[in-house]
Amino acid sequence: MSVLKPRVPQTADASVPPPSQGGVLAPPYRTLSIGMVSVIFLIAFEATAVGTAMPVAARELDGIGLYAFAFSAYFTTSLFGMVLAGQWADLQGPLRPLAVGIGAFAAGLVVSGTAGVMWVFLLGRAVQGFGGGLVIVALYVVVSRAYEERLRPAIMAAFAASWVVPSIVGPLAAGTVTERLGWRWVFLAIPVLVVVPLVVALPAIRRTAGGPVRTADGPDPFDRRRIRLALGISAGAGLLQYAAQDLRWLSLLPGVVGAALLVPAVRGLLPRGTYRARRGLPSVVLLRGVAAGAFIAAESFVPLMLVTQRGLSPTMAGFSLALGGLTWAVGSWVQSKGRMEPYRQRLMVAGMVMVAVAIATAPAVLVPWVPVWTPALAWGLGCFGMGLVIGPTGVLLMKLSPPQEAGANSAALQISDALANVVLLAAGGAAFAALGGGAVGAGHGLARGAGATASHPTAFVAVFLPMAAVALVGAWVATRLDPPRPGPDPARAPNPAGPRPGQA
Repeated sequence: MSVLKPRVPQTADASVPPPSQGGVLAPPYRTLSIGMVSVIFLIAFEATAVGTAMPVAARELDGIGLYAFAFSAYFTTSLFGMVLAGQWADLQGPLRPLAVGIGAFAAGLVVSGTAGVMWVFLLGRAVQGFGGGLVIVALYVVVSRAYEERLRPAIMAAFAASWVVPSIVGPLAAGTVTERLGWRWVFLAIPVLVVVPLVVALPAIRRTAGGPVRTADGPDPFDRRRIRLALGISAGAGLLQYAAQDLRWLSLLPGVVGAALLVPAVRGLLPRGTYRARRGLPSVVLLRGVAAGAFIAAESFVPLMLVTQRGLSPTMAGFSLALGGLTWAVGSWVQSKGRMEPYRQRLMVAGMVMVAVAIATAPAVLVPWVPVWTPALAWGLGCFGMGLVIGPTGVLLMKLSPPQEAGANSAALQISDALANVVLLAAGGAAFAALGGGAVGAGHGLARGAGATASHPTAFVAVFLPMAAVALVGAWVATRLDPPRPGPDPARAPNPAGPRPGQA
């Protein structure tokens, strides 16, 4: 049976809605679409708002030295949440992991918002990351079950569009709240938004995509080995990040231990052949990691570069990325059109080239006479390219995944995304620090609203140019997304030269 035509999932209490002529807002899908987009909106607003308040929170909690761990704690626990969500969704359906994930996401925000010391703040970020990992994989499983194949590009484009308003409003709103009321209210106010997804999304998911997939030939979806590997990948990623941020010789030990945990876990959790870019599903998973990792690793340094090298305020530097939210949504909308189906892979290759060009162009602002708005335009192009790439990877994954493997494969896609962020951010951060980036000094400068710091321009170049090269590798990977075509068995193929010596 070909994986290109997934079986209809036989669920315990729900089924895929019957085919309809409408779009994702047609009556069979309207409530579900609005509910899921509200979940993505919540995640997007948190990412933009909390990131703005984070420097002030770390300063007031005397945790500037642990600032990077406020981000790594989220990513490392989200890796475990992703694997658990894949197993859980395949076993019992996506409803429960989504509900628990939203609850943990909100609980983590409350813990961080009420923290009196930095380690409690980091604990809250870890709880929040676990919830985020559960949520994102569960949403992908819902899309694979509840939407017809023709509608999946459109709902993925809607997910991208839900980032537009938070990307523009989030930094300004968070900055105003931080200055007027304090950073804690940024964390404590966001959980109120959880009410909308809980009320709207969960009942719709129960009706349309609830319950496990029952197949006579499918394996038992619960795999304890995968859970152990998930713990290994989370611990390994955390140790690797710690080693990359502390450039002393003693840091080699946690780095080696982290790699020893990470490598076998990655090999066990991602499809076989992923890092050889084998055609089909492995290349889809690899492309997602390459694209997200290179882009996010570079994007993390754009505001810092504008503040330390060109003297922009943190707010203005943050707004340099605002255009990207809009162009990303436009790119997702372009690839979602049905008439683009024959050209989708070419668009993905072009998208990765745009990402590479954007990343390579951004550090041109280090030259004094280059206009300060150059990175904003470059990032608009790069985000358009990402819109052409990220949505289709999810669509292709659903197309290539049998229903009973949708959870595990969705988890693999998100693991590739998050793990590439961890590894490339660690590599970029290590190069930046080794060349005199002065990250801690820059953190103090940002907290005071200072202008230039001790950061050296070469340190930024050492981050951006390698990430541009990684994006170009992604353009090559994007040419390998079609599954291998079945060919004749070589053992049975006729030998025009006659039998070889010793061959019957």
